[in-house]
Amino acid sequence: MTEQQGNSTAPDTSQDAGAGRDDQLEALRREVADLEDRWRRALADFDNLRKRVAGEAARQRSEERAAVAARWLPVLDNLELALQHAAADPGRIVPGVQAVHEQALSVLADLGFPRRADLNQPFDPALHEAIATQPDPDAPPGTILQVVRPGYGGADRPLRPASVVVAKGA
Repeated sequence: MTEQQGNSTAPDTSQDAGAGRDDQLEALRREVADLEDRWRRALADFDNLRKRVAGEAARQRSEERAAVAARWLPVLDNLELALQHAAADPGRIVPGVQAVHEQALSVLADLGFPRRADLNQPFDPALHEAIATQPDPDAPPGTILQVVRPGYGGADRPLRPASVVVAKGA
């Protein structure tokens, strides 16, 4: 009988341990729910940021395009003036068109794409497009003999390669 008394007088630790585990499990569930909520909020914030940045980039591109187009409006205005005066005095149109040409070159240079002076320079495939070769005893091979279509921009930001005729070796 002493065994039964010993069993009945000893504290029941299995129920206390089970209750402690239940409390721990519930605390972990609350923490997981909190972390999931924070994760979902972070995803929503990131998605909103992505949409805002995409919208700002589109707006910025649109504004930049408008600014570049506005830079070309004076060139267009001057071409229209030259065409209006062409009938009155055809001899005066050439200097007017030359002035508009210079204005257009200035706009390109201001935008960071100056016209390159490639004549007599060494051929560079990053800046030039060889459309022909021809022998020239006075020029070293690989030298640009003629610029058929000018190139614009620098080596770091080429807008268009120059179409060139290149000297070839004998």
